[in-house]
Amino acid sequence: MKELIARARDVAAWFRSTRDLPLTRDIVLFLVRAGLAWIFIYHGAGTLFGAFHQAGIHGETVYFQSQHLEPATFLTYVDGLTQFIGGIAIALGVFGRLAGFALAGDMIGAIVTITFAQGLVGPNGLGYQLNLALILPSLVLGFLGTGRFSLDELFRRTLTRREAPNSRSGAKTHATGQPVAPEHSSAS
Repeated sequence: MKELIARARDVAAWFRSTRDLPLTRDIVLFLVRAGLAWIFIYHGAGTLFGAFHQAGIHGETVYFQSQHLEPATFLTYVDGLTQFIGGIAIALGVFGRLAGFALAGDMIGAIVTITFAQGLVGPNGLGYQLNLALILPSLVLGFLGTGRFSLDELFRRTLTRREAPNSRSGAKTHATGQPVAPEHSSAS
C-alpha cells in the first residue's frame, strides 16, 4: 500500500512539474485544435455540401427561414463557410487566432438567434450547451494562438530565419529583406 501511495505522489509531482512547460501548452493547444477542427469541418461540410447525411444549403436555408432568420440563404452560407474554413484553419494552425474568434462569434450567433430560447438542454437535447462548449475552446485558440505545432509557427520561423543573416552583421532589415537606414543620434 505504501508503494502505491508513493507512486501516486510521484505521478502527482510529475503532473505539477509539467503544467507550465511550453511543450505541455503546445500539446494541449494541438489537442484542442484537433477536436474543434473535426467538429467544425463536419458541421460546415454538412451545411455547405450536404456531407455526412446533413441538410446542405437548401435544407439549412429552409431551417433558418423557419426560425425567422433573414436573409436565410446568405446567413446559411456565412454559417457554413465560417465553420468549414474556420475548422480547416484551426486544423492546419493557420490564422488560428482569427479562426478561433470567428468560430466563437458563430456559436454566439447561434445561441442568440436559435438555441438560447430552448434552454441549456432543450426539449430534444437541442439547447445551447454544445454552442457554449464550443465557444470556450474557440476563445482559448483566439487568445493563445495555435501553438508550436502549426503552420503559423512554421511561417514565423521561416521569416525569422530570413532576417537572421542580416542581423548578424548588425544591419537592420525590414521583413521584405530591404535594409533599414541607420539612425543618427546627436549627442548633447
